[in-house]
Amino acid sequence: MTSRRSVGLRDCAPPSHGTATASNGPPAPSLAGWGLSADADLMYRCMLRFGSQTAGQLERGLGLSRQRVARGLDELLAAGAVDHGLGGGRRSTHWRPVGPERVLPALRERWHPVARLRDRTGPVHRALPHPVTLDDGIRHLPSRELTRTRLAELVGTVRHEHLAMQPERVYEAGSARSAVPMDRTLLNRGVRVRVLGALPADAEDPLLAHGRRAGEPRPEYRQTAGSPTKLIVMDRRTAFLPVSPDNLDHGYLEITDEAVVAALVALFERRWEAARTRRESPVPRMSLSGRERDLLRLLALGHTDASAARAMRLSPRTVSNTLRHLMDRLGVGNRFQLGLAAGARGLIDPPGVDPATAVEETR
Repeated sequence: MTSRRSVGLRDCAPPSHGTATASNGPPAPSLAGWGLSADADLMYRCMLRFGSQTAGQLERGLGLSRQRVARGLDELLAAGAVDHGLGGGRRSTHWRPVGPERVLPALRERWHPVARLRDRTGPVHRALPHPVTLDDGIRHLPSRELTRTRLAELVGTVRHEHLAMQPERVYEAGSARSAVPMDRTLLNRGVRVRVLGALPADAEDPLLAHGRRAGEPRPEYRQTAGSPTKLIVMDRRTAFLPVSPDNLDHGYLEITDEAVVAALVALFERRWEAARTRRESPVPRMSLSGRERDLLRLLALGHTDASAARAMRLSPRTVSNTLRHLMDRLGVGNRFQLGLAAGARGLIDPPGVDPATAVEETR
């Protein structure tokens, strides 16, 4: 019989040795997209997967220094992503993750300064009820309503491409309701629609709450770094920019000057090339050889390096070298991180697989 140790999930702490595995549930949301550090994001994912942790457990399990764990916990506490019970000191305190269903709405609110500004200032008095021409190729649409009406008029003329940059992390209800039928009309006509946004790449589509149907065609989406300028460009001929990015009730500029529109399109394309798609991950795409896949499955089932080597009829050195090669390819520093990365990428099966289906141990 092959010796085997249990996978380190029962005691919740990330194992000091061994490979962690992804659960069958949905992936944890990325907090890095909401302004938290990569360390804080990794610690939050770890706690969601394995339960409450002490600072020392996080240091050992994730291979992070005491200072990095302390800074990450400070970030998570400030973001409302963790709470803690009683302990003899900070390092012995058990830190518990707050569920994403509570954390994400709070982060959206924190990243929505436009809504807070509107609450403070109240409705803006619109002294300009009609479009005003400012120069050749530029005119002012002094309200959101006029801008939406103008966009609806132009949607019928677009034949090739629609570009948009969306800085808000929370959609204003009126804008969202008008965006859904506009996107549907354009996509059904075969127009290419591309959207650059500030929402994390793994966030749920916010327009599902405003009439977008699951399964219907959607725009191509990428998450851009920083805060993009709100922008709409139709067929590379007409562009729309807000007069005041901090208060969209001041209306938009409609721009048809060729040089200005071309410069705005170039800005969009630069950001598009540098952005991350919704389906991309910081971990590079990769495929596994049969040996690599079998080894990860055995380790996920609780095998040690030695027992996995015996099961696969390989030398312990070969197993060690294969693991190091996998960690280098996935850009991780220890076996716990390797398990998280491999599970998140679907490279190994979830726990519960019969070891006989992973490797025929008696061959």
